[in-house]
Amino acid sequence: MNGIKQTSAPEPTPGRQGGVSRACAPKPRPLWGRWWPLLLVGASTLAVLAMGWHQHITLGNVVTFRERFHLILDQHRISTLMAYTLVYVAMTALSLPGGLVLTVAGGLMFGWLLGSIASIVGATAGATIVFLLARTALGEGLNARAAPWLAKLRAGFNQDAFNYLLFLRLVPAFPFWFVNIAPAILGVPLRTYIVTTFLGIIPGSLALSAAGAGLDSVIAAAKANYATCLASNPSPAMACRLAIDAHALITKEIMLALVLLGFAALIPIALKKWKACHAKAK
Repeated sequence: MNGIKQTSAPEPTPGRQGGVSRACAPKPRPLWGRWWPLLLVGASTLAVLAMGWHQHITLGNVVTFRERFHLILDQHRISTLMAYTLVYVAMTALSLPGGLVLTVAGGLMFGWLLGSIASIVGATAGATIVFLLARTALGEGLNARAAPWLAKLRAGFNQDAFNYLLFLRLVPAFPFWFVNIAPAILGVPLRTYIVTTFLGIIPGSLALSAAGAGLDSVIAAAKANYATCLASNPSPAMACRLAIDAHALITKEIMLALVLLGFAALIPIALKKWKACHAKAK
């Protein structure tokens, strides 16, 4: 028409939709490829628990270790600090009990500042490993087939994920492993998870590291009791132990302070909800 030859647009070829080849579409990862890292970590955790290795992580053993290798700790401070951090990462990644003892031990061996920094870095790195494994194994499948109630829970949680996670980290009412896995299921972004984990464990780590740095008087009393037991017991090797209870360092004042900090993290959420209700009332 009008001397101009018109050409029609080429029809999409079979196997194409919207000009994009189906072959280029991302394929879902196979189930085994998502699950094997988490299964490997779970098997390692069960193996350690079955063999009872975690039971050797006690303050009594830490004190014995410090006295036996105090020269190595003093002469190779950086390398021993790095080894301590790696042990903390492994303990957290395997979700093994003993984080409280390790944090106190860090303050005892390296002082409250270096000990708290190493424990915070180790706990954050280990928790991030658990989060990534759980998100790969659980999060991808649940994102594709999320139940309505789970989708609603995710939407509500992620609106104030930072404050909710900070609350869960600050208040020591929830198991550490649970707080590591739940955000992965709820679809929390990795950056938010890392920041809230790092900030949320700072108060508790500082308190426990400071308690560990001031353990000398407690250790002296425990040694005196141990010496008395050795002198009075006919079979001291079986009955006497250098026992220091790390849980005794968690005072009511520390617990109350952490709980108050946790509820302080929920104040912005409460204010937001109050403003929303106030605006609807108008």
